[in-house]
Amino acid sequence: MARINLLPWRDELRKQRQREFAVTAAGSAVLAALVVFYVHLHINGLIEYQEDRNEFLEQRIEVVEKKIQEIRDLEKRKEQLLARMRIIERLQGNRSMIVHLFDELVDAMPDGMFLSSLTQKGSNLTIQGRAESNARVSAFMRNLDGSAWFTDPSLDVIQRSGGDAGGREFTLKVKQTSGDEDRTDGEGK
Repeated sequence: MARINLLPWRDELRKQRQREFAVTAAGSAVLAALVVFYVHLHINGLIEYQEDRNEFLEQRIEVVEKKIQEIRDLEKRKEQLLARMRIIERLQGNRSMIVHLFDELVDAMPDGMFLSSLTQKGSNLTIQGRAESNARVSAFMRNLDGSAWFTDPSLDVIQRSGGDAGGREFTLKVKQTSGDEDRTDGEGK
């Protein structure tokens, strides 16, 4: 019987399989390295993209914040202008009141009296003057109370004047109203 030695063939097959395994292992390592490198590049690209987006958003936020501040400044200025307009409107509305005030004072003053001083603080008026008698001051107060432009007259001081035998110096206070109220004192019924 012939002897066949199968050992070299098996050794060669083993060596060939080891080479194939080494090539496959090396190829797998290279492929794995390429995959890791690609994933690394892709993730870095995503990070850079997000950083760019964040920077863009921060720039837009700064622009919007500046616009918001401008809007706040404009609103503050608008409120200041509206406050000025209200003051002007109130002054325009009160412009004719001084004319009515003096007109009503003249109508309410009886003969034999004159005024020396008129002081206004808000809606309160302080009137100083001279009258021939206490009755004239009393008639003046009744006329002021009956007027649509005055209310609550109160006498503070009445005294005999030094130079005149029958003259009286007086100080009275009265509140000014808008004159829009309908006040009736018995007339026209």
